[in-house]
Amino acid sequence: MTVGSGVTVVVMIVLIGVFLLIQAIPSLVDNNANFLFSRSWNADPAALAFGVLDLLLVTVFSSIFALLIAMPISLGIALFLTQYAPKRLARPFGYLVDLLAAVPSIIYGLWGLYELAPALRPISTWLNDTLGFIPIFATGSSNLAIGQTIFTAGIVLAVMLLPIITAISREVFDRTPTMHIEGALALGATKWEVVKTTVLPFGRAGYISASMLGLGRALGETIALLIILASTTQTFGFSLFDGGDTIASKIARAASEFNDPKGAGAYIAAGLVLFVLTFIVNAFARWIIAGHKEYE
Repeated sequence: MTVGSGVTVVVMIVLIGVFLLIQAIPSLVDNNANFLFSRSWNADPAALAFGVLDLLLVTVFSSIFALLIAMPISLGIALFLTQYAPKRLARPFGYLVDLLAAVPSIIYGLWGLYELAPALRPISTWLNDTLGFIPIFATGSSNLAIGQTIFTAGIVLAVMLLPIITAISREVFDRTPTMHIEGALALGATKWEVVKTTVLPFGRAGYISASMLGLGRALGETIALLIILASTTQTFGFSLFDGGDTIASKIARAASEFNDPKGAGAYIAAGLVLFVLTFIVNAFARWIIAGHKEYE
């Protein structure tokens, strides 16, 4: 039964990939633009000319920005719950963090658009006015007053990643051998020195792997980004104050218009790129912990 369950999962993944490839090939054959390097998108079946580069850049940029915010916060929470907080506090607090994963994406999207974006407006304006000479803080394609920018979307994504990275990191840090911790304490190490010399080295690979899994989650997020990000015809300029579409949000935004196989095939081709990208990220996470017996 266990072997059959494992094989079933592998077969399902392969079938999904084959389905995406078969559905995408006709549109790719008729495509009049370079699919991988063109930044224009025209999925009109009569004149297909679509490229995934701009969508891919927005997807990766927003996800990495979210990851850079979520990683240190998740690390701090995981260390606090496993090393510093008393047991009677660590358990309920851990449950609260885990509950973030149960909040639907649409709730995060609405919160980001109607609550977080107005609250971030002064910060966004200050960053743009003060550090606008740096490309990532330059004036983008989205209106700062509305806040439908990658800056807002990235912070919302970071909140969505917290329970994933924190939960896995917490489990890894909890498995630090007691003898290592007690040995460090016996040598006169402070609590922080114990964490620095035993807990962090032991859990480093697991923490990085958890972050990569969180990145995979961010790459595929759809509804929250669909609500928050302002769609634009301008090319992505690598600014946090740009709008745009990720691959997933682009597909969701146009889903109601999938009435022609060729036009739908253009979006399925983009979905295939996202499928491969997510697979690579998750495979990289598995590769990081490969060879670490403590995680086997």
